[in-house]
Amino acid sequence: MLTDRIRDLTLAGQKGDRSNLRKRPEGCFAQIGPVPSPQSRCAFVKEMRLATVLVKDLIEAGVHFGHRASRWNPKMRPYIYARRNLIHIIDVRETIRGLLRTRRYLQKVSAQGSLVLMVGTKRQASDVIEQQGLRCGMPFVSDRWLGGTLTNFRTIRSRLTRLEELEGIRTSDAISGYSKKMQSALNREYRKMYRNLNGIRTMNRLPECLLVIDPRKEKNAIGEARKLGITTVALIDTDCDPDEVDLPIPGNDDSIRSIELIVTLLADAIVAGKASAGALKQEQAEGAAVGAP
Repeated sequence: MLTDRIRDLTLAGQKGDRSNLRKRPEGCFAQIGPVPSPQSRCAFVKEMRLATVLVKDLIEAGVHFGHRASRWNPKMRPYIYARRNLIHIIDVRETIRGLLRTRRYLQKVSAQGSLVLMVGTKRQASDVIEQQGLRCGMPFVSDRWLGGTLTNFRTIRSRLTRLEELEGIRTSDAISGYSKKMQSALNREYRKMYRNLNGIRTMNRLPECLLVIDPRKEKNAIGEARKLGITTVALIDTDCDPDEVDLPIPGNDDSIRSIELIVTLLADAIVAGKASAGALKQEQAEGAAVGAP
């Protein structure tokens, strides 16, 4: 079955090759080497259960549909399963492998208190990015990537100060002291700045990771992240270059259902990382309170 094959490949992928595996009589694989700890074994079992459930959800969401074969990038060959009716079919096993690996990384990043900047400005992704960014409490860019958002971060922060100033003018009675033409200009400036900067107003430092939908469209964001050494995570279709991304997740980046499913799963990992960090801080505080005289 496909789920059994995914379990076998994921287990083999933890050691990097299949030469370190032996076959059991009952048809599953066992790792030769030191016995894993109970914590790692429990985490592995959870991932296997998640992978089994994900297979059906990914296929129903159309994650396996790629672009037309004429538009493909040859570097995506390892992630392509077949070609049907001039359309490439993405290997769901590779999607799950990249998804599980990315979830582990994002959970670790959020548990350390670092920021994850979520970027998706295409029409299919903008609403999902905004919703999930607000849900997991991370900065996001859903309308337009401003050049220099990362490489010229100080200037972007100064524009946020102007945005807060305009909000203060609009909410107070001070705006009534301006002429109608000036009021119109201020409102227009506010709407433009709010649309472009509202998602990153809580980003008081550079992010640790960049989560991108369609790196071809967000090439400016990818370029700035690579210059600064920021880790990039991206949902890549068959027309993308996987070498430009640190943690690629092969999948359909044009379907709303596909994007929503992938981004929701990654946002769940961020929320789980924050929750584990909060629980750890609470335990440390209780331990300090108990040990205090």
